[in-house]
Amino acid sequence: MDGFSPVSLFGVLVIVVWLFNSINVLREYERGVIFRLGRLLPQAKGPGLIFVFWPIDKIVKVPLRTVTLDVPPQDIITSDNVSVKVNAVVYFRVIDAIKSIVEVENYLYATSQLSQTTLRSVLGEVALDDLLSHRETLNLKLQTILDQHTDPWGIKVALVEVKQVDLPQEMQRAMAKQAEAEREKRAKIIHAEGEFQAAAKLAQAAAVVAKEPVAIQLRYLQTLTEIGVEKNTTVIFPVPIDILEAFYKKQQ
Repeated sequence: MDGFSPVSLFGVLVIVVWLFNSINVLREYERGVIFRLGRLLPQAKGPGLIFVFWPIDKIVKVPLRTVTLDVPPQDIITSDNVSVKVNAVVYFRVIDAIKSIVEVENYLYATSQLSQTTLRSVLGEVALDDLLSHRETLNLKLQTILDQHTDPWGIKVALVEVKQVDLPQEMQRAMAKQAEAEREKRAKIIHAEGEFQAAAKLAQAAAVVAKEPVAIQLRYLQTLTEIGVEKNTTVIFPVPIDILEAFYKKQQ
């Protein structure tokens, strides 16, 4: 220890501190944007072990994993003047680390605000029925608009999904009445179609019986056979008068 002066120990300590602040380890999903004396280096660093000349260089770490952004419920008035609350979820990730730092102050906050504004403007242009029944089309339109506006920030919007549409109680009751009326209409139409088909079949059967009068007797006997299966049924069998005329003639 006698060979080391305080100045040498201080120099070693400074070198250790400098190395500790200059060596950085970036994970596989991270990139480092380097500013040297305030000027941007042309390429982002990482992943792995990188060397930063501290304090000349400053590093900003940018994650490249997909971010799940929950868009809070937005008050929206549809084109048919119905007030609803709609929330959504946006999936995006950084594809250019340099642009995400240089072109926008806070890309997470900027994407969140843009998502809320776009959700209100796009859904405010459609009617309530389209909002409820054309989700896929609206999701694609939202994704296209967001991706177009966030592309200069180095961000790729992969998916936008409208999660929930909260309707007022009055509108829910009106829609329930509409659905009930629609079902009643369909039931009446189906019943009328059944009656029409039954009448057509009966007309065909009447035409066959008219050609062969004996068919009505055969049908009558078949009906008696079906009724006779039940033991608690009293069957009244009418006898045609033509059959009894022979007996009347013999008695005379």
